[in-house]
Amino acid sequence: MSAWHQSLDAAGVREPESRRDYDRQRDLVARSRRTSYLAARLLSPRQMLPHVVAATAVMHHGDNLLDTGPKPQRVSAWASWEQEVRKALDTGVSDDPLIRTLLHTTGAYPRLREAVEAYLSTATAELEFTGFATETDYQAYLDAYSLPAFMLVASLLGPESDDGRFRAGCRTLIDGSQRLDFVNDLAEDLPEGRLGIPAKTLERFSVTAEDLAEGRESAGVRELVEDQIEAARVSLRAAGELPVLTEGPGGVLLDAVIKIELLTAKAALTRGARLLRGPASPPVAGTLRVLLGARRRARTEQR
Repeated sequence: MSAWHQSLDAAGVREPESRRDYDRQRDLVARSRRTSYLAARLLSPRQMLPHVVAATAVMHHGDNLLDTGPKPQRVSAWASWEQEVRKALDTGVSDDPLIRTLLHTTGAYPRLREAVEAYLSTATAELEFTGFATETDYQAYLDAYSLPAFMLVASLLGPESDDGRFRAGCRTLIDGSQRLDFVNDLAEDLPEGRLGIPAKTLERFSVTAEDLAEGRESAGVRELVEDQIEAARVSLRAAGELPVLTEGPGGVLLDAVIKIELLTAKAALTRGARLLRGPASPPVAGTLRVLLGARRRARTEQR
């Protein structure tokens, strides 16, 4: 029996239809978020892996609905999806394989329902996003979209009860991760009319959106990129306290996520203004070292 099927057994997913539903989400996540899936595959306890995969699949599907196509199409697609999820949460049934896995996982982790409802309530902020005027606008976007989306998965990894410190740590992590994404994805976002660096920050470095869109690797652009990456690294390092607040193997997984994000930030800093031509990726060897080291720690903690 494969390790994945053993995980389904351990998670109590025994009905053939449910197993097929989880299989589909595993295939999707493994294709679309390979590093995240590998980390979860190596570091999650068997009984938790299918549920982490399901939550990740929901987050990925939501991202696609909110980001893909003309705005009227996105608005309609999201409204339909939100209605379908809310109805399923109320009735406990759905014809959609992804929503069925979400229902099963919510049954195993009831605290996930609160995270799902918070995400559904604020995710439309992504539909309105085209850019930010100020840092305050960026921080509001984190609270409205980035953090609720991240909490879909993080709620499974955190403690049963949270006095607020775990969520605060997650916000620090997602602040660093989102800021890094916005600068690292400039080459992909600019052609779509999206810019995640606030206009006031551009002004501080005498850089315009046109400079970025036209790929001008000026001194100001180099300084802007370095500033944003360094700000992301400050948050990611501060989030290093988050795994300490997390019970069991979830802390090991979050620690690995933070370290891989820091590797990505280092690669992006090396690439500098050339990010206008394409994103940086964490080195494969360094990523594997992080994951294998985390796997050894996870196994030690489980003994």
